[in-house]
Amino acid sequence: MKHYPSHIDLRPAMHAQGTVRLPGSKSISNRTLLLAALAQGSTHIFDLLASDDTHVMLMALQKLGVRWEQDGETQNYIVHGVGGVLPVHQADLFMGNAGTAIRPLTAALAVIGGDYTLHGVSRMHERPIGDLVDALNAVGTRIEYTGQPGYPPLHIRRGHIHAQRMQVKGNVSSQFLTALLMAAPLMARDHAVTIDVIGELISKPYIEITLNLMRRFGVTVERHGWQSFTIAPGQKYVSPGSIHVEGDASSASYFLAAGAIAGGPVRVEGVGRDSIQGDVRFVEALQQMGADIAMGDNWIEARSNGVLKAIDADFNHIPDAAMTIAVAALYGDGPSTLRNIGSWRVKETDRIAAMATELRKVGATVEEGADYLRVTPPAEIRAAAIDTYDDHRMAMCFSLASLDGAARRGSTMRINDPKCVAKTFPDYFDAFAGIAQDKLL
Repeated sequence: MKHYPSHIDLRPAMHAQGTVRLPGSKSISNRTLLLAALAQGSTHIFDLLASDDTHVMLMALQKLGVRWEQDGETQNYIVHGVGGVLPVHQADLFMGNAGTAIRPLTAALAVIGGDYTLHGVSRMHERPIGDLVDALNAVGTRIEYTGQPGYPPLHIRRGHIHAQRMQVKGNVSSQFLTALLMAAPLMARDHAVTIDVIGELISKPYIEITLNLMRRFGVTVERHGWQSFTIAPGQKYVSPGSIHVEGDASSASYFLAAGAIAGGPVRVEGVGRDSIQGDVRFVEALQQMGADIAMGDNWIEARSNGVLKAIDADFNHIPDAAMTIAVAALYGDGPSTLRNIGSWRVKETDRIAAMATELRKVGATVEEGADYLRVTPPAEIRAAAIDTYDDHRMAMCFSLASLDGAARRGSTMRINDPKCVAKTFPDYFDAFAGIAQDKLL
């Protein structure tokens, strides 16, 4: 893994132009790893993301007795599925700060049964998991909290499952529903299982990723709007043989925003118009801000169309990529408002508070609400030392404030603790340096 110093100084860049090959999607990578492990047969996975979060999942699967091999130095793997029966019934699993790993794994282990403990870094022990645990324990699993109730660490024992109808809240994290959906076929051996969503379901595009990947592994889910999901009995995960991981659409947002801010064109490769990731809809927000966007089957390109316009929009469907808009708003022609982003508060850090604090450092006026952020751009962007809160997206977002836009110039950004980008994109700053240019071409 790449070695980073304690901070990186990003000098102002007059122009952004070039092409970036994206790393694999974190959401697709960790879902695919777990489905391949639970399936019958071996699965060849191509272009798996190399990151802390996928490493956590790979190590956990290995501890559970799932065999996998990496193809040399590539990001291609073969995972040998266990057909829903794990070889190891007792394990202590370290989950880092990977929500995409701990939540689906908790559900699968609770349903399969055994004696498992799951824990992570201190921030993971502050990230809620109670709604998922409540849903599972209500149908007979035995998950206990060994620390603060409602949060990891967890101790899972063998339960007695009687799951025909389950309920889960939808307003904190869509990963809870994803976890139940992925574990549902293990519960639906003799009868259908229906999962009802209580209240509004956030981040719906991430559920679509889950349903798409389950389908590729042979399990279809009947969706009744966004309020309930039914898994027919007798379905089993079966390897599709091979599967390619798309480039990460959330990571694409930084480079596309760079093209919109600082001229472009900037092209990302690995996602395109047929992506199964909802975060490709980030480009709609850039278009609202005045950027020119072009798309192909496996690429997206952004270029500036002059001064960016302020935006007022609901970002419930793309909470991760929406963070990029908050920094792009520094280059807008007026105040921008990001609405319905309450889920930011339970991510790798409290992202609403963190974003407000760091945007003020560069001169913006920021109004912070329970589930919204209003950013009024400064007359000029000030040089600042950006704290990253051990949150990869904070580090990547604020690299954009070093760019010169049509409305205002960027300034030197000191990014503290840049190694946090290893969670999803270890080579981010190299890729950013490849498009951020000091002079017009």
